[in-house]
Parts: sequence; C-alpha cells; structure tokens
Amino acid sequence: MTHVVHPYAHRLGILRDWKSRWFATPALYNSFLKCDVLLREYLEKRLLGMYVGGIEMERGANKLRVIIKTSRPGMIIGRSGEGSVKLRGDIMTFLRRHKLLEIAGDIKIDIEEIRSPESNAAIVALMVAEGLEKRMPFRRVLKQTVEKVMANRDVRGVRIRLSGRLGGADMARQEDLRQGRIPLQTLRADIDFARARATIAQGDLGIKVWIYKGDVFEK
Repeated sequence: MTHVVHPYAHRLGILRDWKSRWFATPALYNSFLKCDVLLREYLEKRLLGMYVGGIEMERGANKLRVIIKTSRPGMIIGRSGEGSVKLRGDIMTFLRRHKLLEIAGDIKIDIEEIRSPESNAAIVALMVAEGLEKRMPFRRVLKQTVEKVMANRDVRGVRIRLSGRLGGADMARQEDLRQGRIPLQTLRADIDFARARATIAQGDLGIKVWIYKGDVFEK
C-alpha cells in the first residue's frame, strides 16, 4: 500500500514555507493557532468567488499581517480602497465576536496579485468547481481546464481528479485527467496542490488539482 502524503506539507522546509509565520510562548500558542484557523476559514467563505489562491499570516509585536493572494485584486480592494477598508472592519468584528481581537492586535491587510492564475492549483480548482456548479458536463470541464493550464509555459504537467456522483449517477466514482508529468516522489519537484468542493443538485463533488512547474535547484 502506498503512503499518501500532502504534496504541500511534504515539502515544508525544502521548497515551501509555512502559511502562518510567528513565534509564541506556550501560553499564547493555542490562542494564536485558534485565531489563524478561524480567520482563514472566515476569509475563505467571505471571499468566495474572488479567486483567492492563498491566505498567509504573519505576526509581530501586537501586530497581525494578513496576506491575501488573488488573481482579481480589484474585486477585493474596490473603488478607491473601500473594499479593503470594509474587509478590515469585518475581520475586526469577527475577531471581536470570538474574543480574539486583543490577541490579534493591530490588523494590516496586504493584497497580492497572482500574475498567472492558470498555474495556481487553488484557483484552477475553483474554476473547475464553478464550471460544475453551472451544470456543464464534467468531462468537458476537465478537458477545457487541463488545456487552459497546459497552455501556460510555466506548467510542465497537470492532473485533476473529480470524485462523487458524476453526471448525476447513483453510485459515486472517481474520474482523472492528466497531461504531462507529475513526479510526486521527487522532493525538489515544484508541485502545487489544492482541494475544492462543488455543490450540485445530487450532492457535493470533490476536486483535487496537482500542477507541476518543474524542478527547483539551489542557485
């Protein structure tokens, strides 16, 4: 039997950095972790449909910096920055409701643009979910998405897996489509991985995306 590992977590400290970056005393560790988990879940729901590719958090002395990576920064920032101001207010209200505002301290929001969304696994997974929720045939969604991803010159390989009641079938099954190479065993392989969920009339469909962007060597 194979040992299946998370492609992102497997490369932590080798190619990848942690998505939450801070140091804490044992007394504060639980509170900081709870704050990060709840805030990330809230932001994923709040920014649904805005093609968010990742949410990272950094902490300093009484300061919390939230980095939102998206391919549509204009939708979050809004006209003359109104959207980001409202988002900051919503975050503070959410943390106050969960009695975590004092732990978070001063909140700063940075919005970074993802230049090539087709090479980001999280955004590709959202694109697939969007197509399935519009009741498009799942094979067509898979084929179109794989072709769109492989058209990007940074990408060497892509694999997309759907699981659930595909095509409205009574029995759940899995369908895979892959193109190019996906060397999961090689630690220096730059593999982006993401999961998403599409809600359709028959239930939820699971989506997994692997994108291989070549090997990373030390300079």
